[in-house]
Amino acid sequence: MYPYVIKYGIPLLAVAVFILHIIPAPGRKDYTGGIRTGAASLINSLPLYRRVYRRSRILSFIFELFVIGAIVSSLFLIARPFKTEKIKIGVQKRDIILCLDVSYSLYELNYELADYLEEVVTELQGDRFGITIFNTSSVVFVPLTDDYSYVVTRLEDLEEYFVLQKEYEDMIPPGDWITFDTDEEWDAYYALDAELGYIEAGTLVNNSERGSSLIGEGLASALYSFPSLGDESRTRIIILATDNADASKVPEIPDLAGASALCEKNDVTVFAIFPTEDAYFYEYTVADYEGFKSDLRNAVENTGGELYVQSQSETVSSIVEEIRSHEAMSVDDIITEVRTDTPVPYIISLLICIAGSCLVLLFLKGK
Repeated sequence: MYPYVIKYGIPLLAVAVFILHIIPAPGRKDYTGGIRTGAASLINSLPLYRRVYRRSRILSFIFELFVIGAIVSSLFLIARPFKTEKIKIGVQKRDIILCLDVSYSLYELNYELADYLEEVVTELQGDRFGITIFNTSSVVFVPLTDDYSYVVTRLEDLEEYFVLQKEYEDMIPPGDWITFDTDEEWDAYYALDAELGYIEAGTLVNNSERGSSLIGEGLASALYSFPSLGDESRTRIIILATDNADASKVPEIPDLAGASALCEKNDVTVFAIFPTEDAYFYEYTVADYEGFKSDLRNAVENTGGELYVQSQSETVSSIVEEIRSHEAMSVDDIITEVRTDTPVPYIISLLICIAGSCLVLLFLKGK
């Protein structure tokens, strides 16, 4: 952790050892008392003296090695050795929001989508799922939650709502005035209208002034239903079902392109499910089907997602499975790096060097 201790400490130690071996200690050769002797060469030639001298030199060399080893071990301990390990601390989870355009033109697509997602939701593990619905205005129908039984219940509520939308369209064909011949028919109409109004009270706020199918605002509302957008530990997905037939009477804040840019900025991938060309809306209205589809495709691909078109070959169930297999839906292991001190080898080395030097000193003193 502190590499400069090793970088500068070992060279300084090497210089110190070199100096101590090259430069003799002051007064080392001076006579300092004791018994003078003659015929030193004779003594040096004695086998006993040579054996003792050789033993002393070897022990001194070993002692010096132990001292150097102890100093080097201490330098490494001061430098604080460590290792870095990558540890899996979990699996990246997903936040998935189903964003439904609940215009009456989409009741069939929405019903199939809600019905199939009931099965999908029950298979989720650890992911959070939420639902927003919009027309003129947006409603958070289910906030992000991992209470999958609650989500399924709310999806069933939506299915009932889409069934009611179909009943309403069957009762009052597009373009017709609301007229009935009997009180029973009027009573049935009022009852149906009241049931529809329970949900539509939130999605048709200021409808007469602002228009309907405000796609950009609906997508942006779904985006900001995600908590902690800056948190990178979760993958965020929006599944948007719409015909992109914007019928707003006022400028949207933001429009579809602006909402797409916000999703891209916040790393939210959008997948769109677009109705088949013979769907209800396009059957009774002169509309730029290809233009709506192209604009929506550009918007979702800007976020890394894809546009899927419902058809006889591409059913809602197959589309959802394609979305689930998309690379943007994949999750990764969450890996973190952990630093762990590793002083044990150097502590053992230091203890061995200290013990060895003490033992050598005992032999040098003749014990």
